[in-house]
Amino acid sequence: MNGLNGTRRLASPVRLTLARQLGADIDGAWWPHTGSVANELPELVGVLHRSLGEVVDIRVNWSAAEGQLDLDSIVTGTRGPAGMKVSRPRLMMVAGRDACVKLLVVPCKTSVALGGLVMRCAAAMPVEEAARLTPLFDTADRVLQVAQIESARWLGNLQDPAENAQVK
Repeated sequence: MNGLNGTRRLASPVRLTLARQLGADIDGAWWPHTGSVANELPELVGVLHRSLGEVVDIRVNWSAAEGQLDLDSIVTGTRGPAGMKVSRPRLMMVAGRDACVKLLVVPCKTSVALGGLVMRCAAAMPVEEAARLTPLFDTADRVLQVAQIESARWLGNLQDPAENAQVK
């Protein structure tokens, strides 16, 4: 069982946003504090337990060998070395007994300003008009669009009966 009997105070609270209504290509975002997703996963599961019920499945669209997409490089326009493969956004599908969410995983080293906007956009939360008129918001919006496209592609593959037979 993965439910927590009591609550405990975390030194670094889980950074998670969820849309009020679930079921979109992206339902929210999780922003780990470190690059060690595995170390922070128990806290995420504990927080999601309240919304989803007991967590029964977690799927990700990346492998340990894949590099993370650097969201801040989208803002600055910097690119990696020539020939370097551009990474796709990292996504998680977390299924509970009562509901399921699709989360964009914000890279831990993302700037606070961009990370906060991406989190709000991913959960369809309101953003002040002044912030909407900035290049930073344009970047957050592009990140979300790319994540939505990747989510639809990835989840379409997960629902393919041939792939489901291979996963089981």
